[in-house]
Amino acid sequence: MSKLDFMTMPRAQLRQYILDHREDDQAFQTYLDRFTCEDAVIFPAPQSIDDLENFPELHQQNLERLRKQA
Repeated sequence: MSKLDFMTMPRAQLRQYILDHREDDQAFQTYLDRFTCEDAVIFPAPQSIDDLENFPELHQQNLERLRKQA
C-alpha cells in the first residue's frame, strides 16, 4: 500500500480517513497541525444560565469574523 500524503489531502477526506483509521496517530497529528488556527478565538464554556445571555452577541461576532476571512 502506498503512503498517503496527508498534507495535500482535502480537509473532508483527511477527516474521514481519521475516522476510519483511528489508530493512525500521524494522520491525526497532521490534521491538528493543518487545521488549528493560531489566531483562533476561544470562548470559555458557560458556567451558568446567566452566561448564556451573551451567547447571541458572541455568536454574531464570530459569524462576522468568519465572513471577513472568506
